[in-house]
Amino acid sequence: MAKFPNPPSIGELRNLGPEPLLLPKGSALWRVYFKAGKHPVAWGTFRTFGPVASSRFDHHVAPPADQARGILYATARGPTCVAEVFQETRTIDRGARDPWLVAFEVTRGLVLHDLQRTWPTRAGGSSAIHSGRRDRARLWSQAMYEAFPDIDGLAYCSSMDGNRPAYAIYERAQSAMPARPVFHRALRDPVLLAALTNTARELGYVVV
Repeated sequence: MAKFPNPPSIGELRNLGPEPLLLPKGSALWRVYFKAGKHPVAWGTFRTFGPVASSRFDHHVAPPADQARGILYATARGPTCVAEVFQETRTIDRGARDPWLVAFEVTRGLVLHDLQRTWPTRAGGSSAIHSGRRDRARLWSQAMYEAFPDIDGLAYCSSMDGNRPAYAIYERAQSAMPARPVFHRALRDPVLLAALTNTARELGYVVV
């Protein structure tokens, strides 16, 4: 049997049920977002265009288009989101597409579906959902979104930062977004250069 097949049916997923994980009110989430280039967003907005081929858990319905579904990728710490966002080139480009690093605290608890433990195996898959084919992972996200209408998103393992926590937050969590962030700086800000250089050294990336 394939370790990372297509997802079960919606009915099978509902029978299995989700694995809830609560992120308490006040939890800090970090993300790198882009103010320019394709599909720019603001620090607290969800990307409504999708699915995007480079993104693992977009739950948008194909073909790619602006739609009611929105996604926001975040992590539990800053270096993890840097590792995730720049994994394709392993180059932390501080200028292209005007990247910014932001941290914000959710204003209500988020109920996430936890993929970090054994649920993917019980559902007929495996931990390959974190690092295997992205197009297949998107199918799983679409199915889980439809099967579990009460979850705000997914908790998964960052395959680029030692399996540290990462989150794919659905537009259902819009009401948890604060009015302002607790940290917000452009990656080209000199204040971040030392931290980015240290992160790049730890990951084997380069900074430009």
